[in-house]
Amino acid sequence: MALRISVDTGGTFTDVVVADEEGNLRIGKGLTSTKRAFEGILAGLAQVADELGSTPAALLADAEVFTYGTTRATNAIVEHKTAKTAFFTTEGFPDILLLREGGKLDPFKQIPYQPPYVPRRLTYELHERIDSEGEVYIPLDEASVIDAIDRARLAGVEAIAVCLIWSIVNAAHELRVGELIAKHLPGLPFTLSHQLNPVIREYRRSSSAAIDASLKPLMQDYLQTMERDLREAGFAGHLFITTSFGGAWRPEEVVERPIYSIGSGPSMAPVAALTYGKLELSEAEASELLVCDTGGTTFDVGLVTGGEVGFANETWIGGRWVGHITGVRSVDVKSIGAGGGSIAWVDAGGLLRVGPESAGSDPGPACYGRGGTRATVTDAAVVLGYVDPTYFLGGRMTLDAAAARTAVGRDVAEPLKMSLEEAAAAILVIANENIVGAIRELTIARGIDPREVTLVAGGGAAGLNIAPIARELGSKRVLIPATAGALSACGALYADFVSEFSTSTYAETRNLDAEAVNGALAAAEARADRFLCSLGDVDLTGSRKDFFVEARYRSQVWELDVPLARPRITGPADVTALEEAFHQVHQKVFAVHEPGQYVECLVWKTRATAVAKKPPVRARAALVAGDGSASTPPPIAIEPAYFRETGSVPTPRYDGELLPAGSVIAGPAVIREKTTTVVVYPGTTATVTSLGNYSLEIQA
Repeated sequence: MALRISVDTGGTFTDVVVADEEGNLRIGKGLTSTKRAFEGILAGLAQVADELGSTPAALLADAEVFTYGTTRATNAIVEHKTAKTAFFTTEGFPDILLLREGGKLDPFKQIPYQPPYVPRRLTYELHERIDSEGEVYIPLDEASVIDAIDRARLAGVEAIAVCLIWSIVNAAHELRVGELIAKHLPGLPFTLSHQLNPVIREYRRSSSAAIDASLKPLMQDYLQTMERDLREAGFAGHLFITTSFGGAWRPEEVVERPIYSIGSGPSMAPVAALTYGKLELSEAEASELLVCDTGGTTFDVGLVTGGEVGFANETWIGGRWVGHITGVRSVDVKSIGAGGGSIAWVDAGGLLRVGPESAGSDPGPACYGRGGTRATVTDAAVVLGYVDPTYFLGGRMTLDAAAARTAVGRDVAEPLKMSLEEAAAAILVIANENIVGAIRELTIARGIDPREVTLVAGGGAAGLNIAPIARELGSKRVLIPATAGALSACGALYADFVSEFSTSTYAETRNLDAEAVNGALAAAEARADRFLCSLGDVDLTGSRKDFFVEARYRSQVWELDVPLARPRITGPADVTALEEAFHQVHQKVFAVHEPGQYVECLVWKTRATAVAKKPPVRARAALVAGDGSASTPPPIAIEPAYFRETGSVPTPRYDGELLPAGSVIAGPAVIREKTTTVVVYPGTTATVTSLGNYSLEIQA
């Protein structure tokens, strides 16, 4: 039987999902190994193999497609473990990465900015200059390039990023620099900015090139090692890596542009949410979703608007304006350090803090019994009675409840002079407030009312606190898939193969140069066609190409992505349609538009989508009473749990796998799954859907 395997390697757990042709899903979780990706994969596969009476080798041998997502690139940047990278730029512009872009979240605070992504000592100026019209103002001095290469070699650099001013208009100098690097430093990876991110803004282009180059040695080794381990273990099918586009590429394509592996795992959560939403919700409800993915290390929040996964042109690593921008288009997901492993601590002023530091998987929360001693969100959940210590990961891992109580008591309860339960509840309250703040930044700041959207919650820690988060936001409904513990990995099962290609050509709609614009669209489309052709050996159900332009009103600072009705501009009617489409997008984003105003167009894009063959979404088996009606089984236990609204109360416990569709569970209650726990808070009702998922109704 042909299987499809998808994996999401997070900071704490590696989630493994195995699907057969009928859509039956099996989920395994293994602790993430910081040394070798395959160790966590193997641990998850072993769990699934045990359930099926098979072996990991047999599962891999039967697998037709293996899709892999990881936070490895993001973690490497945050932990400063990327390759030592040099930055080559036009003479006179050595501070591009230092000056960044203007902006301040709080104008009244002194904000410490991170050092430039590439330090000045590894920044080399090349004697050349091309002007904004593409004319050579100063010819490239190849001696200055060779000198920079020699100095970079002596400095021991492992990668080089090249960003020359106006290379997006005329790339001749940047291409020649690439040739000289390949000649004098053969085998050393490098990135040319115009090939990776041909945008007009030199900071974004430089930052993209620097980040991409710094990841090439790391991701090449990481992915090649993982592929070798998979092949040696018996896998002979197609291997794909999920990307920040919300799709998947072959490993060699990711190695060529590793910047798109940033956020590859979290980008799949909105894909899964949209898949489940279309099946479980009305068309109107499924078109507007707020996706919350709570893992062991981070909380990720994304949007589905208009029935489409939301995209953004800016992703900051290390904080907006103070960190480093990827500068490339990606699924719009915001991450904060508020996962199950986030560490709780009391600061010098006596205030309780949660995160952003995480205990990760090694040593992990105190309750893991792996050497961790500091209190975390997971420890707080154990103290409150939400997590069954004997049923963690379906009983494969027993938690140390005494260690959790000791950590919470020492780190929080004693310093704040609280009871143990009050301290644990306070940890969740602070974690919730951090999460609510991130959600409001993504929604209210963009004119989206969270009270009018449905929340879809995923991640191993999703069900622990999503009800109070929804109540704080004013949201009335939450959908928690039964597969929530591996939401991103499930999303990879339903993802297509997506890539986007762009060409920079400036044009104004008041006097549009159709020949130049069509040339740019043709160049982008040709690259898209090559991408689609490369998937000729994969079982697909279809393909499509969508065309866009980044455009703005005259004198505006930022552009908006505007869909094009046709792949080419064939006459005045197409120009008028472009302007009208821009007015509509501008109205939607900013609630204002300027009819009759012409539009400036900067970047022309083609997005290629190869529609993958996907397993069907199958309902879980439900118990049915003898008369044919659904029967809710009694709780498997009634044990105390602490809620701020009620204090410690006897709380029914249910086994999620035994609950038939239509079951209604009124809070307080706890529903346990093998890979997650759903806490039904007082004032909340959980209904088991026809597919075996959970719909939570939240009372104000």
